[in-house]
Amino acid sequence: MNTAVLRTKLDLATPALRATSALLWQPHRLRERYPEYLRAMHGVIRASVPLMATAARRCAELAADDPVARALGGYLPAHIAEELDHDRWLLEDLAALGADPEATARGVPPPAVARLVGPQYYWIAHVHPVALLGYIAVLEGNAPHPSLAGRIVAAAGVPEAAVRTVREHAELDTGHSAAIIGLLDRLPLTPRQSTVVTLSALSTVDTLTELLAGVVRHAPAHPTEGARP
Repeated sequence: MNTAVLRTKLDLATPALRATSALLWQPHRLRERYPEYLRAMHGVIRASVPLMATAARRCAELAADDPVARALGGYLPAHIAEELDHDRWLLEDLAALGADPEATARGVPPPAVARLVGPQYYWIAHVHPVALLGYIAVLEGNAPHPSLAGRIVAAAGVPEAAVRTVREHAELDTGHSAAIIGLLDRLPLTPRQSTVVTLSALSTVDTLTELLAGVVRHAPAHPTEGARP
């Protein structure tokens, strides 16, 4: 796949995502928004390993006569291992804020989470599991800046222990993003497969923007009850 073409399309689609991210991380009321961000992202990140496992199973079904499925099936197990327990990091960050992590684990994520994750299951089952690479490329290509964890601590007055997920993903996702782009460049994608990767990526940009905009809109006016001021 020519990832330069994908990057060009994403460059046209991502200004709204960047603008929404800037609103999310502005200092004003960041203390109220940050726990809501953690809750929203828990809904997304806890789906990462199950999504990749679903894609890996589909790759195994297709591998006999599908070189893309064989290559993707060889890549996914290592990436699954790297992503294990990242949803637990988010719950630990919430606990460090004084919030109840079990309430998040038991809660129902907002519909935007389902709109972000759900299409991947459809495309994996009914088009091709390589669609998932478009989703991963967007999520990891928009990883937190390395300075963000420190900015959150300073602007929101939260403890260092509450920004582990942001800090770790700022470091890890840069390498993951490069690996995904390299894999896409090597895969002998058919036009149909290239199309579904692109659609997956563009859909992810749109719905991730929607999810973050919801965090900005719906953050409580005061810190969550039970959280430390």
